[in-house]
Amino acid sequence: MALMTSLSLGVFIWFAYGVLPEASQLLFEAIAAFVAVAVLSFMIYWMAVKGRNIRKEMEKRIESVTSRGTITGLVSLGFIVVFREGFETVLFLTPFLLGDAIATLIGMFVGILTAILLVYVVFVIGMKINFQRFFYFTSIMLILLAGGLYGYGVHELFEYYEKVGFEVGWLAKPAYDLNIPTSSPFHHKGIIGSIFAVMFGYSVSAEWARVIVHLSYLAVALPVVIWIYRQTNRKK
Repeated sequence: MALMTSLSLGVFIWFAYGVLPEASQLLFEAIAAFVAVAVLSFMIYWMAVKGRNIRKEMEKRIESVTSRGTITGLVSLGFIVVFREGFETVLFLTPFLLGDAIATLIGMFVGILTAILLVYVVFVIGMKINFQRFFYFTSIMLILLAGGLYGYGVHELFEYYEKVGFEVGWLAKPAYDLNIPTSSPFHHKGIIGSIFAVMFGYSVSAEWARVIVHLSYLAVALPVVIWIYRQTNRKK
């Protein structure tokens, strides 16, 4: 039920986007990217602070619910947990889905298979995983992804400004241009470049504002998260 609710939300967003005028679509993509960055940033911080004790906290919640002897409570807990993750996934995938639906759906399918494999390894085979270390490397990857997504949101926002005739000056000027043709696999929409575009915010050209916000996010988020994990390890 929670999974279907999340999927329904994604479909609703997709159809709502389709009926918007072109300029509004650009603004919608920018807002979706910014919301996704905010959600990702909160999730990264949460993993850094709570990651070491996530299993204990979940066990306490389940024990608290089951001790009351109510199936409804356990079902409600499961619904909330699954829907929360599904909702976050919808927010995270929306900017990419609007830009390249096919590639995003393929990536989502691969991600689901990877998650199933991880669950099998942990719960069926019983392999021990250091969740603190797992969350650490995952957080680094998510920071790189969120930084690129932040820059992408700025790019879409500037395209919206261009459509409505709003001038933003030198911030909208290209900071660089690699002169890579769209037919090249290394273009940010090519088969290779698109992977780096999603994971690291790679683009063959970018405005000054995009470069500034991207690097600024990384300059703040990376040191903060690394510091939190080091402080957590010292308290062990």
